[in-house]
Amino acid sequence: MSDRLFARLDEIERDYEELTASLGDPEIFSDPQRYAETAKRHSDLAGVVETYRTYREVTGDAGAARELAREAGAEDQTAFRAEAEGLEARAEQLVDDLRVQLLPRDPHDDRNVIVEIRAGAGGDEAGLFAGELYRMYTRFAERAGWTTEQISASEQGIGGVKEVVFQVSGVGAYSQLKHESGVHRVQRVPQTESGGRIHTSTASVAVMPEAEEVDVTIDPNDLRIDVYRSSGPGGQSVNTTDSAVRITHEPTGLVVSCQDEKSQLQNREKALRILRARLLQLEQERAAKERAEARLSQIGTGDRSEKIRTYNFPQSRVTDHRIGLSVHNLSDVMDGALSELLSGLVAEEQRRRLEALALAD
Repeated sequence: MSDRLFARLDEIERDYEELTASLGDPEIFSDPQRYAETAKRHSDLAGVVETYRTYREVTGDAGAARELAREAGAEDQTAFRAEAEGLEARAEQLVDDLRVQLLPRDPHDDRNVIVEIRAGAGGDEAGLFAGELYRMYTRFAERAGWTTEQISASEQGIGGVKEVVFQVSGVGAYSQLKHESGVHRVQRVPQTESGGRIHTSTASVAVMPEAEEVDVTIDPNDLRIDVYRSSGPGGQSVNTTDSAVRITHEPTGLVVSCQDEKSQLQNREKALRILRARLLQLEQERAAKERAEARLSQIGTGDRSEKIRTYNFPQSRVTDHRIGLSVHNLSDVMDGALSELLSGLVAEEQRRRLEALALAD
């Protein structure tokens, strides 16, 4: 481990000890905001400090084992050397863990997310696939102990969706689901295909951190708000009042519509929630371009050639093209078993960030 890394870890440990002392001071309880901020900072540093202390303990034990190997008789040297090698290997792994823990965190990682899924190329089959992706993410959220809320949906008559927008609420939702943004491709024989030919269709997924009002300032004068009568499939009236809301953000041209709620106020609130998330995404993209970084969350045009992942039904295979990972449990994945794929994507993100950090050093 480099001297620079040691110095940083020593500094973090000192900060952690100071925060521990502060939390034991009775005066801090009289200021709830200060207590909450101190407790959060203390909690954020706890994992790094624990790993660092374990590293020191393991390296100390490894040194002791090496010393015993030098002093022991011939019959015991092999055992002590093996113990030292095992401890040194663990210390190397702990160094890798520490480097990852010291990476700057994405400030949005703990946010709830707003997910938009749109049918792409492939007609009705693309709409069916978009609906299946929606179910996949809601099932994944259930497995993670998160909650989901549908914000708006435009359905197809055959059971699919043209577009669905929903929120996923839970700690770490964005840190996991942000890697799902992009074009998803499905290869299978549609039920309506009499010749048994495999068709290829796509759906685009956009994952945005939920924006708070402090993140995005919206000038009411920049909004054009239109209300109209909600309608269901085939033009059937959902209600007889003008409860549907369409909001246009004139500086950017972003348009958000919402009609799922019976109340105009509720539809307006949901539309503004989506608009804030989209504006935050635009700001993130602008900042990324300034840093000359490629966003992983480019959703592309929905063309078949632009894809981040392929779901091959005949072979029961799911392949993520960004990391070259294939799993052969497609039915489980479609039922929300995304952990293996997402873990691979998180690991790749960490690898690239560590590589960039090394180059910067």
